[in-house]
Amino acid sequence: MCDAIEYHPVSKRDFLKLCLLGIGGCMMGAGRLSALASTTALPSLATSGSDLWKWSKEASYWEKSGTGLRCTKCPNECVLGTGDTGLCRNRVNHEGKMYTIAYGNPCAVHVDPIEKKPFFHFLPSTRAFSIAAAGCNFRCLNCQNWEISQVSPHETVNDDLMPADVVEECVRTRSESIAYTYSEPTTFFEYAYDTAKLARTRGIRNVWKSNGYIQEAPLRDLCKVIDAANIDLKSFDESTYNRLSGGSLAPVLRTLKIMKEQGVWLEITCLLIPGWTDDPDTIKRMCEWLVANGLADCPVHFTRFMPLYKLTQLPLTSVATLENARAAALKAGVRYPYIGNLPGHEAEHTYCHTCGKMIIERRGFAILENHIQGGTCAFCKARVPGVWRA
Repeated sequence: MCDAIEYHPVSKRDFLKLCLLGIGGCMMGAGRLSALASTTALPSLATSGSDLWKWSKEASYWEKSGTGLRCTKCPNECVLGTGDTGLCRNRVNHEGKMYTIAYGNPCAVHVDPIEKKPFFHFLPSTRAFSIAAAGCNFRCLNCQNWEISQVSPHETVNDDLMPADVVEECVRTRSESIAYTYSEPTTFFEYAYDTAKLARTRGIRNVWKSNGYIQEAPLRDLCKVIDAANIDLKSFDESTYNRLSGGSLAPVLRTLKIMKEQGVWLEITCLLIPGWTDDPDTIKRMCEWLVANGLADCPVHFTRFMPLYKLTQLPLTSVATLENARAAALKAGVRYPYIGNLPGHEAEHTYCHTCGKMIIERRGFAILENHIQGGTCAFCKARVPGVWRA
């Protein structure tokens, strides 16, 4: 579940006039989501004005196939004929090359507390300069940012903010990290990667809020330039994953293991949707899998569902369901399970896994007390997993 946007768009260019293409469609049936061909022809880059190059860049991770160009960035592996867009709505086949049109044109730009992502064990009380471009490779029925995730850059009001500009704004706002968030950053991979690489040269951290639906090669490249990731683990049931989001479970589990292996600080968000992802046995199996795969120290955020988008008929997640999920996680060996979207609940605090004392007290996104000193519990001196201030 992506952190929600507070909308304050500032348009510096009229991107609508510069857009390359129409919108690729999608359909949901009993099986996987599949991209439909766009019927809108692309103008020639050579005749569309020099500014067009500012908004488009040749994409990474693609190959030629017998019927067009195959995107190899995410497991959808969309095959695009000439003029087609991918399922994410921001990659296009133009004259035999694949381009991204989500580069330097974010539709959401904000400064957020890092706790909003949520990150509870990564530089608490710091600010994250947050950006998003339109598009997503999932079609989640519960999406809370559908206004930007379920459209193309053609339909959003966008800022003019190239990677160097993002870094400068991060410095200007005294933000310690750049967060790639709100929509799905995998779909604006090139923009995020180039920004993250440049941020590293300035000592700025990079955090990735994602559904984790990415192929291994781009993931391993990404791990070289990001410092932390919060991955939405939408279910631990394959059928539910597909019906809810159009994706599948195995690639997300692979992402979790590779990020852990590559030293990226990892936190996990599990949105508990009534009747969809709140089954106790499934939650138990998920927690046991996390512990068995070396992820016991990764904070797990069990988040309360708010009725949104296409699931407005459902109720809020009950407090008992959230508490039972947290209890199951602790029993399975997950050391730092939290409850989210329920400000004031005791399970939004951090408790030392060794002595049990409260070491971070929170209220929503605010830190009221912090008893972590040099990465250890101030009471018993046990190491607390995370990335803390020096």
